Amino acid sequence: MTAPMTPPPAAPAPQGQAPAQPYWPGQAPAGGYVSPIPVRQATLGDAITAEWTKIKSLRSTMWTLGTMLTVVIGIGTLIAVVTYNVTDDNDVNGDILGMGFVGVLLGMIPLLTLGVLTISSEYGTGLIRTTLTACPSRGRVLGAKAIVFFGLTFVLTLVATTLVAMLDAGLMGDRTTDGISGSEWIKATLGVSLYVATLGLLSLAVGALLRHSAGAITGMLGLVLLPPLLSLFMMSEAVRPVGKALITYSIPSQLAVFYGAELGDDGPTGWTPLWIVIGVTAVALGGAYASMTKRDA
Repeated sequence: MTAPMTPPPAAPAPQGQAPAQPYWPGQAPAGGYVSPIPVRQATLGDAITAEWTKIKSLRSTMWTLGTMLTVVIGIGTLIAVVTYNVTDDNDVNGDILGMGFVGVLLGMIPLLTLGVLTISSEYGTGLIRTTLTACPSRGRVLGAKAIVFFGLTFVLTLVATTLVAMLDAGLMGDRTTDGISGSEWIKATLGVSLYVATLGLLSLAVGALLRHSAGAITGMLGLVLLPPLLSLFMMSEAVRPVGKALITYSIPSQLAVFYGAELGDDGPTGWTPLWIVIGVTAVALGGAYASMTKRDA
């Protein structure tokens, strides 16, 4: 009979360390593996740092946000310059800050696209598996993405809208007898920025629900552009109330409220559009969280 096999001798331990216990390959030591690197439990701050590193490293982030800033500032300034050249002194009526409306509406499109890509691109490439391996808490991943994206888009939109408002007020201030109140300044800058950034969160939630970049981007563009277009074809008496509701509660109309537009007696006024989009976004984020926790990556 052959002698029973014995484990190989343990390698000599470095000075100051206890000798390692010998074990066969595939068999863990009694105490388990202990990493020499200090290990701590991951936190939401770690997830936010990781998401910030990812979003600032993507070329799509620079292109989309750069396009948004160019459109918002460029179109807002261009409209003010053209209006200045075609009007006479004291011939401008209405809210001067409303000249930034078209630029914000068009600049919103690349921002919504980035919101979708922030999460849907990871599903498309399979990177979401790596993300969830590093951070198994799916709610923490979704929360970190939402915090980073909202903070980034809010700050950039606030900078752009404030710059446009200052340029428009400085250029057109001597062409109107109406002054600009403090509430108009706040709504045209802070209010618009909160509204646009919250819409960006809605696009992120739609991207998490659909997990398909093209489908989610198409859905968000349809949400912005389709209701006003549909309302144009609902002129008959039977469907006229539906068309009126579509145009009244469409995203362009709600955005115009922050620039002083009136949508009728039954339309949203003041800060109501912001509360509406916050409610819709909260529901969508809840659905995205349920989808991420119940569906495989």
